[in-house]
Amino acid sequence: MRKIVGFLLVLTLVMGSVVYAEANSLWVDNAPAANLFFDHRAHGVGDVITIVINESTSANRTGNAANSKSASANLGAGTGLFTFINPVSGSASDSFKSQGSISNTNKVTGRVTVKVTEVKPNGLLFVTGTQTIKQNADEQKITITGLVRPEDVTVDNTVLSSNVADAQLKIEGKGPLASKQRQGILTQIFNFLF
Repeated sequence: MRKIVGFLLVLTLVMGSVVYAEANSLWVDNAPAANLFFDHRAHGVGDVITIVINESTSANRTGNAANSKSASANLGAGTGLFTFINPVSGSASDSFKSQGSISNTNKVTGRVTVKVTEVKPNGLLFVTGTQTIKQNADEQKITITGLVRPEDVTVDNTVLSSNVADAQLKIEGKGPLASKQRQGILTQIFNFLF
């Protein structure tokens, strides 16, 4: 009996010294990952999408032009009162020929994260974004805008640039490197005049 009373006494002391503890869950219902089955792809204004740019264009054009003409006129000797007129003949010819060709190839690759700025009534997402890269004194700015179908957004929230409708991709550069790629002022004036 003494053992039971001792045990109850020790149990009472242990229970009395326990600090109140609140049982909270690690799960938060309003956390972004609260629903394991929620689609985390961009679908609303303010969401971000990464555009995977892989564009290449190629244009070839060849032009040929040729033009030629000739004319001749003959006037016989005068008769009767006009015997003093000697026979006259003349001819003229003109020819023109030109050839030209142009070949242009461009390739752009990269990744730009854009923001959904508008959801159209038909569900298309209007996206726009700019990425600026500054290295030393050179600055390159990539701007892309366009419409994205929600079903083209992959699970990792990316879209191929070939799936962007009405896409406008602008690449602009500033700095010493960009300025060296332009023609000089005298060359520009010469090209303007001639």
